[in-house]
Order: sequence, then C-alpha cells, then structure tokens
Amino acid sequence: MKRIMLSHGGGGLQSQELINGLIIKHFSNPILNNLEDAAVINTPSLLAFTTDSFTVSPIFFNGGDIGKLSIAGTVNDLSMMGARPLFLSVSFIIEEGFLISDLEQIIISMKQEIDVTGAQIVTGDTKVVPKGAVDKIFINTSGIGQIVYQGISSKNLSEGDVIIVSGTIGDHGACILAQREGITLQTSLRSDCQSLWQLVNSLIESGIKIVAMRDPTRGGLAAVLNEWASASNIEIEITESAIPIKPEVFGICEMLGMEAVTFACEGRMVIAVNKNDAQRALETLRSHPLGRDASIIGVVKTIKNVGAGLVPALLQGYPYQVILKSDYGTSRIMELPSGELLPRIC
Repeated sequence: MKRIMLSHGGGGLQSQELINGLIIKHFSNPILNNLEDAAVINTPSLLAFTTDSFTVSPIFFNGGDIGKLSIAGTVNDLSMMGARPLFLSVSFIIEEGFLISDLEQIIISMKQEIDVTGAQIVTGDTKVVPKGAVDKIFINTSGIGQIVYQGISSKNLSEGDVIIVSGTIGDHGACILAQREGITLQTSLRSDCQSLWQLVNSLIESGIKIVAMRDPTRGGLAAVLNEWASASNIEIEITESAIPIKPEVFGICEMLGMEAVTFACEGRMVIAVNKNDAQRALETLRSHPLGRDASIIGVVKTIKNVGAGLVPALLQGYPYQVILKSDYGTSRIMELPSGELLPRIC
C-alpha cells in the first residue's frame, strides 16, 4: 500500500505527483488549475469570509469523515450569515506514513460535498510532517460567500422572536463519542454532518424574516442560545420536551451523565424568526429533506426588574440567561458549557 512520504511535501517531483495525480484530479476547475500562488476571483458583491481547522478523531466515522466535515463546516459558517458559498481554500497537514488510499477517500468525500453546494475549491496547500508530529491528518478550510440575505445577527433578537432547530441535536457528538469509546448501540447512530446552504436558501426564497442563525457545533445548542442571550441582552425560554433528541443520543447521555444540548452538531442550525413567520418557517424547513425533523423549541422574552432586585432568585447572577422549562412546571438554567467535555469532535 502506498503511503505519504516526507518528499510529498518537499516541493519536488513527488509533490507534483501528489498534487496533479490526486488533488487536481478530483478538485479540477479553471481557477485552481492555474496553480498560482493565489486564486484570482472577481465578485463585486458584499462578501462573507470564514476559516476553520479540523482535527476530528476518528477521521472516518459513521456518516462522514474529516474531509466531508471540513467542507460542510465551512459552508455552514457562510450559510449562517446568509451567504451563498462560492470559493473555498483547502490546506492539508499530513503525517508521514499516512495511506494514500485514505487520503484519496477523504478527497473524494470533499468533492462530493462541495458539489452539493455549488461552490469551488480554488486554492490550497499541502504539508507533510514527520511521523508523530501530527495525528494522521489535519485540514484547514477557508471560505468566501456572496451575501444574499443581509441583517442576520446574534445581536438582533427581541421579545417575541421564536427559536427553531432544524433537526435532532447532538447526533454528531454522540456518534463520535460512541465510535471513539467503543459504545455499541442496537441502532446505527450517524453523524448529522451535511452542508446546509440548500436549506438556508429555501428559507430565504420563502421570504421569511430571519433574525439570527447559527450552527450548533462545539458547545452545542446550549452554547448558541447562551451566546444569543448575552449578545441581545435578552432571556430565552426553552421547552425541554420540544427539543428533538434521538433515543440513541439520549441513551448515551444517560449512560455517561452528559447532556445532549452540549453535544456538537455538524448539520443542524438554530434559527430565530419573527413570531409572525414562525409557523411558515417551520413548514418550509419540514418540507426540505434536511429539515424534516425541525421543531419550535422556545421564545425570546425580556428580562424585567422584580422589586429592588434585577430578576427572580432563580436567575440571580445570570443577567442574560436561557431558561429550560420542563413538562412538570419546573425551570432550570441551561448554562453555558464549561471545559472540554468531548475533545477532537471537529
């Protein structure tokens, strides 16, 4: 079996063989094929720009791999700002001895995912490091998108806005954890890893007023909601039973004493919309294959003064907060996750 050698990153013959025989072979397009030091792109529009690095372990998991994850993650970051993905860069840092067949499998999955979005990979870089200097392969991707819907911001939430999630939460984090720790499930839990631009575009084309959007990656749903509450100086009230969670994910959480709301997703989004658009937004999401399990989970409220204090005793010390309400009439604070409960998930 052929493996990556240090010479593949040396800039010579082996580097050219790797670039032309594998990377260009799958990513070929007129801009990339120029093989210049930088891609020349021409767009007069308002742009969004993002970058991310991916170090997931294991690199192959049920529902995807590090390659698919790198494309979906960057495309989704652009999509959450109302930007149509246009151009991506890809940089590989590869450990000496890595199987070339595994690298090709990763590149093929990247190509398949990028084709779904209509974007192009137009520039990149490859580095090979000595064995042990990196764990198999790391990928960095950057993306440029054309903003087609303006005004999306975590600072825009106001009283009455409705919170929606596009599908079951925690699938990716639970899948990675189960596979890494050898937890056997009766049903096959898959990562939700997927690009969301088509789903976002369906909301935009429907004319729905989108207040805020975010993909709940590290820190999960809890992190997104707490960041929104802080940025907009509001309170968010969530109905616990309305949060869609697969039984397998719930089972893993019960087993390990963890909460699904802190597990990462890589193919879900949290949306805040005007209350007048909430039902239509839900119907639009559910009519799309990527949003068939969408659910309204909560509403934005304004923090009000109570007597001489700021807020009721339950909320003391939390000037901006997310309140989780149970079916039994009890409430608790959905706290911002602390520490790294599940490393190397993306």
